[in-house]
Amino acid sequence: MLANVAPGDNSPPLTVSELSGALKRTIEDAFGQVRLRGEISGFKRHASGHCYFTLKDENACIDAVIWRTSAGTLAFRPEDGAEVIATGKLTTYPGRSKYQIVVERMELAGEGALLALLEKRRKALAAEGLFEAGRKRKLPFLPRVIGVITSPTGAVIRDILHRLEDRCPTRVILWPVPVQGEGAAAKIAAAIRAFPSLDPKPDLLIVARGGGSIEDLWPFNEEEVVRAAAESPIPLISAVGHETDTTLIDHASDLRAPTPTAAAEIAVPVRSDLFAQLGEFQHRARQGLSRRIERSRERFELTTCRWPEPRAIFAPIVQRLDEIGERLPRSLAARAGTARADLNLVAGRLRREVVDQRIARLTEQLGALWRLAELAHPDKPLTRGFARVTSRDGKTLTRARVARGAGRLTLHFGDGAVDASVEGSSTSRAVERKVRKPYIQPQPGLFDPAED
Repeated sequence: MLANVAPGDNSPPLTVSELSGALKRTIEDAFGQVRLRGEISGFKRHASGHCYFTLKDENACIDAVIWRTSAGTLAFRPEDGAEVIATGKLTTYPGRSKYQIVVERMELAGEGALLALLEKRRKALAAEGLFEAGRKRKLPFLPRVIGVITSPTGAVIRDILHRLEDRCPTRVILWPVPVQGEGAAAKIAAAIRAFPSLDPKPDLLIVARGGGSIEDLWPFNEEEVVRAAAESPIPLISAVGHETDTTLIDHASDLRAPTPTAAAEIAVPVRSDLFAQLGEFQHRARQGLSRRIERSRERFELTTCRWPEPRAIFAPIVQRLDEIGERLPRSLAARAGTARADLNLVAGRLRREVVDQRIARLTEQLGALWRLAELAHPDKPLTRGFARVTSRDGKTLTRARVARGAGRLTLHFGDGAVDASVEGSSTSRAVERKVRKPYIQPQPGLFDPAED
């Protein structure tokens, strides 16, 4: 059935967009600025930087949104369960027919709410084991380099430097950071994580801040700061606030100092005390050495007093040596006489044997030479049918021309010699001479009995 519009009807139908727009204007005009107290639920930070969550109490809830520009100014990190007071304006979201509050500023609803959030966070981090006593490390006795994370303009850094100078001067590297307000937690955590990469690398870190309210100290309760302190490879001292102030970084650090000045006192020993202690060690070492020497001397004396007299120990040996010294010349003389007699007994026999051996050896050598001489004698071949031709004066002739010139010759055979003349000469008739036996004259030096 079609809808009819009567003429003069003062309530014409509205479109959904028109109604949504009218509601939006009405709500925004009526609730331009409101403050709501409630508990955060379903908090979510979008990749765009906007934050979406719900504020609720026992009976109702309302959606809330924090645009990116406002989210960057929050003094704390919102999380589920935190009771807050949000300041902003109401508006609607026509796409879903919802109304919501656009939060411009948000604060924790009093110190009680802040403490409740702190306790909740402490329990959650403790459940992860970040506060375990077994994770805490021993501080170095005398650090060469100390890294300090604090504000560069406050009294804290001056107190730390002054105290270190009084006790034991050492090198200090300051990493300046804001210690309260928006963005302080991120910079403190970044400083803790960056110190291990420095050169020189600090041996000890001090995170320090002066006293303040729980809101002022809140950056040191942030989860990213606590995790950075627990994960630091360098031993860390937390010195945040006064002695009664407690933050979560105190539980995660290796040691908590009640004040920044106390942190400097814990970090290094007193130099004068070290010198005094070294002097005491030196004195004790000398005393110990003196006592040890004295005890050694006493033991030596007790031992030596039991020994017999040296003369009594060596007297038999000296007497024995004297006796041997007296007997030695007589023994040597007797031994030499015996050896001389033995030598005389053997000398005659030894001399005859040597002479006989030499005669036999020379006789054998003479026989060999004589046989060699017989073989080399020029008349030796004559026994085998050869003849030797000489002139009448005994000169051996080896040429026919010389023999013809000589005319008168002597032919020597093995059994004698024959005179002959060359034909055509005046003495052509050969005259036979009586046979003469060959004679070999010994060569001088072959055997001379006078040599022996």
